[in-house]
Amino acid sequence: MSLRLEVSSRLFHFKQPAGTSRGVYLTRRSWFVTATDDALPGKVGVGECAPLPQLSCDDLPDYAHVLEALCRLVERKGGVDYALMRPYPSMLFGIETALMMLHAENGVIFDTPFTKGEVGIPINGLVWMGRHDEMLRRMEEKVEQGFSCVKLKIGAIGLDEELDLMRRLRKRFSPQVMELRLDANGAFQPDEALKILASLETFQVHSIEQPIRRGQWWEMAGLCRRSPIPIALDEELIGVNIAGMKCQLLDEIKPAYIILKPSLHGGMHGAREWIGMAEQRNIGSWVTSALESNVGLNAIAQFAAHVYGCPTPMPQGLGTGLLFTDNVESPISIEADKLVYHPKHHAT
Repeated sequence: MSLRLEVSSRLFHFKQPAGTSRGVYLTRRSWFVTATDDALPGKVGVGECAPLPQLSCDDLPDYAHVLEALCRLVERKGGVDYALMRPYPSMLFGIETALMMLHAENGVIFDTPFTKGEVGIPINGLVWMGRHDEMLRRMEEKVEQGFSCVKLKIGAIGLDEELDLMRRLRKRFSPQVMELRLDANGAFQPDEALKILASLETFQVHSIEQPIRRGQWWEMAGLCRRSPIPIALDEELIGVNIAGMKCQLLDEIKPAYIILKPSLHGGMHGAREWIGMAEQRNIGSWVTSALESNVGLNAIAQFAAHVYGCPTPMPQGLGTGLLFTDNVESPISIEADKLVYHPKHHAT
């Protein structure tokens, strides 16, 4: 057997609690696929499989066993069976990354101005949920770091407090200076969502992600038609892995944007499919990470620069991979409001 895939796992620890409306993350487990090939002596490719607990469609109790079985299948076939692996997006992302890295030169899977170190990728500064004073401090830190686009996680501390945060931000920074994105992670009830969105309109918000829980297509379609704020779908896309279902979702809901996380939405292969379908319908999109370590973040950043061009037309959501105290070495870093690639320092 020429191609070999080995699986290992590692637990990462957040620098600070990562709060969403679904709960707080303190640690993050990832599985790593290491690829070697007798035909490529001395070369190694590593990919990250990072399902989000109680969210990923392939968050399975026997995750490691299924991943091992898929790796054996890839070894026998000599490549990825994308049709077979559609139900396993995080596993697909890790395996396809490992194989691409195996054949890459110096860790570059997509040759772009980004991987040449010539152009950085603009990203949004992410402010996690927390107490009012914590969120205000984090928000001010992002502004001081040079971010011109800030994304607030909302839906957990109370609407009045969150409105106060946005009021303070807008008092200091106009929409021309600071773009404001919101992410509700499905926190609102369908019968209250439109009223809440109307209360947010005064802050001239760029977009709000997933205002209500996924799976309520009729209600979400109604919100997209009537909302004063453009709606972006994120969790809504999870588990929608068949091409026909993707088309149906976009045609019925008609969102302003979709947000692609390769670990959740079909790996790079599935994300590219989503982007193409969205473009056909004049639906905007951007790519973001899903709390991967720097291994996954590196691959996603290279993919974003490849599919959207350099610089990308709007800020991407690619800063979250730098949140761990015990991260792996990486060729990427955040400089002001951009993700920057250092060509001579590829991930190990």
